[in-house]
Amino acid sequence: MTKFLPTIRRAGRPAAAMFAAALIAATCVLAAPSEARPAPEGFADLAERLLPGVVNIASTQIIKAGGGDEAMPDMPFPPGSPMEKFFKDFMDRNHRGGDGQSEGRKSQSLGSGFVIDASGYIVTNNHVIEGADEIKVILQDNTTIKAKLIGRDEKVDIALLKVETDHKLVPVPFGDSSKSRVGDWVIAIGNPFGLGGTVTAGIVSARGRDIKQGNYDDFIQTDAAINQGNSGGPLFNMDGEVIGINTAIYSRSGGSIGLGFSIPSNQAKLVVDQLRNFGHARRGWIGVNIQQVTPDIAESVGLKDPSGAMVASVAEDGPAAKAKLKGGDVVISFNDTPVKEMRNLPRIVAETEIGKKVPITVWRDGHEVKLDIVVGELPDDASVVKASAGADKKPAAKSTELAGLGLTLSPVSDETRSKYQLSDDQKGVVITDVGPKSSAAEKGLKPGDVILEVQQQEVQSPADVVSQVDRFSKSGRKSVLMLVQTSDGMRYVPLTLAAPTGKGG
Repeated sequence: MTKFLPTIRRAGRPAAAMFAAALIAATCVLAAPSEARPAPEGFADLAERLLPGVVNIASTQIIKAGGGDEAMPDMPFPPGSPMEKFFKDFMDRNHRGGDGQSEGRKSQSLGSGFVIDASGYIVTNNHVIEGADEIKVILQDNTTIKAKLIGRDEKVDIALLKVETDHKLVPVPFGDSSKSRVGDWVIAIGNPFGLGGTVTAGIVSARGRDIKQGNYDDFIQTDAAINQGNSGGPLFNMDGEVIGINTAIYSRSGGSIGLGFSIPSNQAKLVVDQLRNFGHARRGWIGVNIQQVTPDIAESVGLKDPSGAMVASVAEDGPAAKAKLKGGDVVISFNDTPVKEMRNLPRIVAETEIGKKVPITVWRDGHEVKLDIVVGELPDDASVVKASAGADKKPAAKSTELAGLGLTLSPVSDETRSKYQLSDDQKGVVITDVGPKSSAAEKGLKPGDVILEVQQQEVQSPADVVSQVDRFSKSGRKSVLMLVQTSDGMRYVPLTLAAPTGKGG
């Protein structure tokens, strides 16, 4: 029995698959029972006013012959098959022009967009035009205009286009997405399955959705029908304002099942303005690596609730370092905006004006600490920043077992550096063995990981670790927090305390 699992899909669609997908979607709609619910008197007047501001986007990518697997698919017949010559002749004809020269083939995709300025600026999704050699905008009256790409942002999936035309363009305004409430009526207009301007209606189903598409996910969820080809189209409120950009659907078949996701207009406006002014997005940055505050971590640092974003490491000379933030701090407020969970912080920081001095509140050593931080600009190559510190080479030493935590520890030495490929300046205490059913194993620790801190206190020897763990065990704490450096970076790991005892091995 085949099990069909729902998947997140972009709402764009290659033109070649439009007809088949449309038939599938139509079948789904006919088979689904209708559900009555009260509705406004009608959307006709609103739709009539807004339709001219919504456009279709057609992008074309030339895939050159001889350019790899995409250009010339693998032959579906075994070598020497009678069909081999037929297949090669067929593919050769389709990849070459009449003069026998390679001309490649065209891959087309269709999406939606909307006019934001009568001078010709148009917004769509980045994935609608990504990799395109040619972009065309099709107006409501079927006028086709070649468009120029002004800028695009992969992280939020937004692109800004510009057309030059004598035709009168009808812009639609951005609204304030923060004012939209769950249950509010909305309408979506777009180009589903390449059918042209199509209006669907529904409500705001949820807000603040994280669909695991990036660090800045904050989607509006709607049950207004959004299908493939709707990507880049607007989601309107009843005042005719754009409160979202339709981007993705959750679907088993590729057709709408009432789970569509839109980028909030307040997030989109910032990116669009930056693309227009700079040609690229400029985001706020403070230079920290963060992790989720779990209930175990909250208990170990004395937080009542598992909220906020824990600082795992701080970039050297970054804004956070200059503001005196340090590893182990839990950010609970940034620029007077509460940080309820880890994923909130990157978006809040990104949307903060670069160069602005803002307040930040962190939980440190059992109480709140208020600091000021000057927001920097996210570097192009921003990635995990690993702090490094100097340490002298140490000779090999006996291992130490922390039976209560299932860990065996050794100091950093020439032997452990060589065995676990540690850097010459590595500090901390090396984990050389992990008990298979221990708390440490459950949290994913493994030999070669290095403990840098225990309860935000640096450790340089196994004895330091034993001492800290024993102290917290005797104080009645249920868990102890360790800063651990792994092959993937640094992270805080809460380990459940039993009754650890240290003994030489």
